[in-house]
Amino acid sequence: MLNNKQKAYLKALGNKERAIYQIGKDEISDNLIEGINNYLDAHELIKVNILKSATISANEAAIVIASRTGADIVQIIGRTIILYRPSKKGLIDLP
Repeated sequence: MLNNKQKAYLKALGNKERAIYQIGKDEISDNLIEGINNYLDAHELIKVNILKSATISANEAAIVIASRTGADIVQIIGRTIILYRPSKKGLIDLP
């Protein structure tokens, strides 16, 4: 669980990044979860966009992805989600 200071730090890092994955009409597939898992292992922080064609809301998508990947939800703004999961490499030093 992240505290407010850690979330603020991760939000600042996430705002500089571009979205790596997009969720559209195909919703959340096993392949998408596998890709997000791999990306989180390598980078710890990921930004995901929810397209207008998706029938799932950003809140629902964030909860499903976070529960299936073991990640923490850092921020949900509009149709954009930022997720964080620490890796064994320890790339991001949280305050």
